[in-house]
Formats: sequence, C-alpha cells, structure tokens
Amino acid sequence: MKIWQADFYRCQEPDASGQVLWYMLICDANRSFEYEATCPQAQANSSWVASQLQQAAKEKLPNVIQVFRPQSLSIIEQAGKILGITVEPTRHTLALKQWLQEKQYPTALDKPPPAPLPENLWGEQWRFASLVAGEIVDAFSDRPIPVLEMPEHLRPLNLGLASTVPVPGVVIYGGRQSMRLAQWLQQANPIALNYIAGTPDGLVLEAGLVDRWIVATFEDKEVTNAARVYTQRKQESRGLHFLVVQPDDSGMTYTGFWLLSD
Repeated sequence: MKIWQADFYRCQEPDASGQVLWYMLICDANRSFEYEATCPQAQANSSWVASQLQQAAKEKLPNVIQVFRPQSLSIIEQAGKILGITVEPTRHTLALKQWLQEKQYPTALDKPPPAPLPENLWGEQWRFASLVAGEIVDAFSDRPIPVLEMPEHLRPLNLGLASTVPVPGVVIYGGRQSMRLAQWLQQANPIALNYIAGTPDGLVLEAGLVDRWIVATFEDKEVTNAARVYTQRKQESRGLHFLVVQPDDSGMTYTGFWLLSD
C-alpha cells in the first residue's frame, strides 16, 4: 500500500511582492520521496491540490494520504475525492513533521481546553497499571477483544524497547457501559493519556487531531503519587503507554485495548 503524508497551509507572512502564499509538502514515511510546491492565495483550492498530487505521483497515485493539520484536512479530503484517494486524519505523521521542523515551518496546533467525558460513558472505577514491554503483545493480541488497536509502529519491539521495561497504562472498569465506552473511544481515536497536575489533578485524553477529554479528576495523595510514577514510566518507555477498558476486575474479559504514544 502506498501511503503519503501531506500538509497544505497558509503562510502567515506575505512574500516580497506582497502575495500570500500557500505551501504544500508531501512525503512518505521514510522520506525517500519528497515533493513541495507553493501557490498564491487565489489558487489555493482542492483542484490545485489535486493537480499537485497528480504531478507528484506521476503514474501511480497513493492509496492513502495522512494529514495532521485540521486546517489542511478539508481541502485535501476534497482533492482526495476528485482522485479517489482515501484521506486519513492522524497525528502520527512523524516524517512530515520532521521535514517541516527542518524547514522551520510551523507544526504546533492550537488545542481547545479539555472537555468532560460524557456522563453516560463514565466507568465504575479506574486504576493505573503497568506491564513489561515483552509481555504486552502476547497478553492482548490473541484475545477476543472487540476493540483492539495495536499499531505495528507502536509495538515495543519496533520501538527498540528492552523486554523488561515497564510500560505504564490505565485500566477503566466500565461495568454495563464498558462496550459503549470502548466504541466511543474507537470513534474518538485515542492518541495519549496524560496526567495533568492541578486543583484537582486529572487524566486528560488526547484524541483525534486536537480533541482533549477529561477522563478522571482526583485529589487523593496516593493517586497523585501513582500518577507521577505513571508519568515517569512513560518517559522511560519512550512515551509508550496503554489504555484498557474491561467490564470488571476479574481479568477474564476485555472490551477494548489501545497502545498509545506521546
């Protein structure tokens, strides 16, 4: 499958002639292929983007184009429809972001304040957990889990993690809401689950391109200490962590599992 990463955005500063320019950058996951082009504001539309995709592809168009910038998504989706290309919104465009940073182009996105998780999705309880890197894939990949997200590029072996490194995680016991919560999470597309210190402290889920959700809040000192350990372990596991949703604490059944990364 041929997968590209693409960005199309408006430069904040006009050029020497006073024109506002739009930049388009396209690459693949290892940057063995790179393509860039610019156009004035008047030409910045889906037809122009589609024509650039055709020029970049020459004979074979990509199957998928990955986009991380919300402002780029709609126009690239429209161009994708013209050419019959699937466009995937995702934060995991590492090669493209690296290229943008090298060119000193902006990659930071404005994020809204976190919103509370809908009340009808609240689980009965939750806890921090950890599992050594060498056991994660075997522990979950062969189980009949309705929602299972374990991308190849996030598997511990592919990240070069030693098998003994503790990978931190969060387990939510959803009770009767377990399946509903897992299905909502699947649609939200979880990216990372972060401890945020405050009054009270909280766990914030990063999802989609810029969405943020408050999963839990707490003031208990023991929970705060556990949250700090969780954060420390995330640093030691190169940002790798996990989220598990299960009906209860029996350990017999699981509803959803996600490998996540900062």
